Amino acid sequence: MNHNTPLSPRPLQQLVAGPRRVLTAAQLRAHGVPAAETNAQCRPGGPWRQLLPGVVLLHPGPPTSEERLHAVLLYAARERTAGVPSQPGARAACGTGPAEAVITGLAALTLHGFTSTPPLPALDAIDVLVPRLRRLRSAGCARILRTADLPVPEQVTGLPVAPVARALADTVAELTDAAAVQRLLTEAVRGGYCEPASVVRELKRARLLSRPHVVDAVESLLAEGRAIAEDRLYRLVREYGLPDPAWNVDLRLPGGPLLGGVDAYWPDHAVAVELDTRAHRRGQPHDEDAVWSEYVRKREHLERLGITVVHLTPKKLRDAPEQQATVVRTALMAAEDREPAAYVVVLPR
Repeated sequence: MNHNTPLSPRPLQQLVAGPRRVLTAAQLRAHGVPAAETNAQCRPGGPWRQLLPGVVLLHPGPPTSEERLHAVLLYAARERTAGVPSQPGARAACGTGPAEAVITGLAALTLHGFTSTPPLPALDAIDVLVPRLRRLRSAGCARILRTADLPVPEQVTGLPVAPVARALADTVAELTDAAAVQRLLTEAVRGGYCEPASVVRELKRARLLSRPHVVDAVESLLAEGRAIAEDRLYRLVREYGLPDPAWNVDLRLPGGPLLGGVDAYWPDHAVAVELDTRAHRRGQPHDEDAVWSEYVRKREHLERLGITVVHLTPKKLRDAPEQQATVVRTALMAAEDREPAAYVVVLPR
């Protein structure tokens, strides 16, 4: 036997009985299975099936959901365009090397745990992101989405999956049903999968904020996100034993101008908490800078009056409530060592 002699049939049987029962034709050749043998095995009534071009299922029955996902990734990553570098930060897909394919869309949301998306077996197509310069067409259950911005995937059940906000944007891009868009965005926020601001950023990047049904869903999303952030702040005060503040109030100098609204205020300590629930929706990029500049102006004005402003984000309240409670408590305790603040009128919003 020389080095060109194919392997004996025994390794083939080991492949069929192995844990990975979806392989590319190139992988089969590497295991000593020539193309003619693969074609013979995939004939009608044969023991194998060609799921996608160049991707073989090593048993005759229908593929499992896991096998379909692996097949789509193998199809999308089996060849790379010459001269196109791997995306920075991308991880290996199915053990095939640097990831050139990332699952997105409804399949990604289902893998993340969404309940408002169809189960994997019900999906006719699985969306997969590939670099824009890849020359690859959709085939079978693999729907190819080219992108100039391949996201760094998250590993879900060992598969490279787009982050929730990106998967949402890729899903919404294909939807015209306003109710379906609303359900997905609502579950993303209520389920704690991501914050509204990250969803809005991805929808903006995908140029979806000009669609009326998406804009309506985003308005509801931001209201929902605001309510959830406020509830987290209420629970933080209660669960970590902070003194009760005045909630959702406007501050005004006596007989003077309105200083602005804050989410919580401790008059005896001159400490205010403001939630940052900003999310840029429409308009030019400088609009977001203008909103931030207005926030900074208000904060600086309050601090010149001796009022400490604690800035909290919904994400920090969700991921590190104890740390945020310590920040607020420290600000309250430090009030004893500061000069008395200017007197301000506290008005309900």
